[in-house]
Amino acid sequence: MTIYSDTILEVKDLQTHFFLREGVVKAVDGVSFRVGKGEILGIVGESGSGKSVTGFSIMGLVNKPGKVVGGHIKFRGDDLAYMSEEQLRMLRGNRMSIIFQDANVSLNPVLRIDTQMIETVLAHKDVSKDEARKISINGLKMVGIPAPDERINSYPHEFSGGMRQRLSIAMALLNEPDLIIADEPTTALDVTIQAQILYETQKLCRDRGTSLIWITHDLTVIAGLVDQVCVMYAGQIVESGPVDDVLDDPQHPYTIGLIGSIPSANTRSKKLYQIPGMAPSLLSLPEGCTFRERCQFASETCKSVPPKIILSDRRAVRCFYPKGENAAENSATISPHEEDVQ
Repeated sequence: MTIYSDTILEVKDLQTHFFLREGVVKAVDGVSFRVGKGEILGIVGESGSGKSVTGFSIMGLVNKPGKVVGGHIKFRGDDLAYMSEEQLRMLRGNRMSIIFQDANVSLNPVLRIDTQMIETVLAHKDVSKDEARKISINGLKMVGIPAPDERINSYPHEFSGGMRQRLSIAMALLNEPDLIIADEPTTALDVTIQAQILYETQKLCRDRGTSLIWITHDLTVIAGLVDQVCVMYAGQIVESGPVDDVLDDPQHPYTIGLIGSIPSANTRSKKLYQIPGMAPSLLSLPEGCTFRERCQFASETCKSVPPKIILSDRRAVRCFYPKGENAAENSATISPHEEDVQ
């Protein structure tokens, strides 16, 4: 396992809430992790688990009625949570960048590619326009766009979906950032293009020492891409650790369920496992463990907040019964359909 001693980003007890008429949505509730130089961290979980909001919180892109209400986001020692919008603007697109799930979000359809890329370079670097153009063309080369000298004069709609996503990655890398946050950037792409982008992203991080946070719901994507993984559920990290350890020996019942639902050669002609029930509404979370209403190992004990168990360096799980151990000894088991009405 590679050891990353130079910490680029450290998130401690991050809390991001959305203040609605119906109540307060705790989209991110006490999330903590760190990312080293050149390291790739994966954040996985179902839709609504808080993955994207975590990324937007780091970038300072949470709009009202959302707000970061607690915790620390230390980027190279500076706390982003307490920076002004002007200070964050100088960092975004420069020292840290984000790749959105939909490439069209970061591309202006009425401007040529060269205009958009050159402006991005000139906003943060004191170089000539000709030099900015060379940097932009080189960026297109890095992500495998053919004939970059010609394609840079195109408009976004003249690129295919996969090429637009490569373009988004190129723009994110223009100013050689220390950190990139990728929010499910390959979800809408076919598997061939997805594999190419994953390879290129991993190579760029390795060659440049850029740190990457890859947000996805797909465990098969992060299996061969990331170094560390955090599994999120209902706004919290329920399990974290080196990706091989988590996938080979999952501890939290939710992680076990996610892995069990992936098709493989071993499950051919068998029904795929499905985690029972639905993810809870963040407006009315159950007391104690937020996963207990869907967990086969849940007991009365799970009505209390589960402890964070440190298994080893950078390996932790938040559960009373990791892997279901000792769960059978509890006589008062909770059924998802027999909950007391609060």
